[in-house]
Amino acid sequence: MAESYDVIIIGSGPGGYVTAVRSAQLGFKTAIVEREHLGGICLNWGCIPTKALLRSAEIMHYSDHLKDYGLKLEGGKVSPDTAAVVDRSRKVSLRLNGGVAFLMKKNKVDVIWGEAKLSKPGEIVVSKTAKKAMEPQPPVPKGVKGEGTYSAKHIILATGARPRALPGIEPDGKLIWTYFEAMVPKEMPTSLLVMGSGAIGIEFASFYRTMGADVTVVELLPAVMPVEDAEVSKFAQKQFEKQGMKIILEAKVTKVEKGANSVTAHVEMKDGKVEKITADRMISAVGVQGNIENLGLEALGVKTDRGCVVVDGYGKTNVPGIYAIGDVAGPPMLAHKAEHEGVVCIEKIANFPGVHATDKLKIPGCTYCNPQVASVGLTEAKAKAEGKDIRVGRFQFGANGKAIALGEDQGFIKTIFDKKTGQLLGAHMVGAEVTELIQGFVVAMNLETTEEELMHTIFPHPTLSEMMKESVLDAYGRALNA
Repeated sequence: MAESYDVIIIGSGPGGYVTAVRSAQLGFKTAIVEREHLGGICLNWGCIPTKALLRSAEIMHYSDHLKDYGLKLEGGKVSPDTAAVVDRSRKVSLRLNGGVAFLMKKNKVDVIWGEAKLSKPGEIVVSKTAKKAMEPQPPVPKGVKGEGTYSAKHIILATGARPRALPGIEPDGKLIWTYFEAMVPKEMPTSLLVMGSGAIGIEFASFYRTMGADVTVVELLPAVMPVEDAEVSKFAQKQFEKQGMKIILEAKVTKVEKGANSVTAHVEMKDGKVEKITADRMISAVGVQGNIENLGLEALGVKTDRGCVVVDGYGKTNVPGIYAIGDVAGPPMLAHKAEHEGVVCIEKIANFPGVHATDKLKIPGCTYCNPQVASVGLTEAKAKAEGKDIRVGRFQFGANGKAIALGEDQGFIKTIFDKKTGQLLGAHMVGAEVTELIQGFVVAMNLETTEEELMHTIFPHPTLSEMMKESVLDAYGRALNA
């Protein structure tokens, strides 16, 4: 007889485990199914360990600019210890992996270890994990349940996504990497070709360039980080190129030739000409696709579209009792979006008061390259395309005292307002620590704050955050320090 729960969540990434915690808080008997590692890709092979790597790169960058801060290093130049850099990153993930296990135990959420498949409405069958995607793997938590049949009134899919592969250019784990292999190099490549300039591609390009590799980025679209505001994209590209990165836009890799310890990519340019680029390693960063396979969705008639489960703003699918959140439920594929969707989904199930459908326009995006990029809401081009009459404000890092004192005077903050109502439509930033600043504008948008209220807000001095207010003032011709 199937063991019964109120809620079963399949997948323990940020969306899954946060949903499990909230489900338990709401009084539901809850279980979560995981096949590889608590915390999912984000904690083990994505968001968190990449930030640990990028922190090492940041320290490396500052060590190369000691003179700019009146410092000197006696006895030689700082160089990366690849094994130590990777080891630190893995230890960060392991620590957080244990934290998720603690949260499950604390909230009395049962952990079921294995691969789950929907066998019929309200029921799953869990089998032994077929294979592990990557090593090293965190240890399997103690006290987990295993193979068997489990039932629940509500089943939430939080199975995440995996790297997309292009036909003929499939990653092989040795010469052509996904973000998995890029995160644990045995040695630093002297040259690297990155295919795709989205967040994943550009973060790894930034990391390896700072660590000393010759980096070339190939992007199919006419701009790096193509989802960002055009001004931000152009500024970031110039900064990358100043650092020595080569960026080729409106081009695509059509063929790859593998050598003993190198790869040669045939890159077709905008004009149709083909250039051969040889590098030690190549990273394929052309997006991700939802993990919808082998879940039994087809048999139950769960609707999917372009590799993702179709849901409404509360995570409901077209089949009663089955829900989906996070990457598997479609873009934007971001950990914080998954967490929010999970909380919205479970609170809607519980009829918790005040639940609102997820508003994707108010989801911030962050890219942790150098310089950092962060944004929320409409770009200037999108606002104009929607026929909005807008005011645009900008403020440069070079006019901010804290930025100058930090030696980080390159970048700007851009704000976009509806001219008639004063509604904040979008905010876009490039420069030091903007991934920490963007939340101020996210809060403002959620509170439906107008430009007048932002102008009347007192920002502390000296801070980088002062630029946020100055950008608002600039949109109305009132900037004080520009």
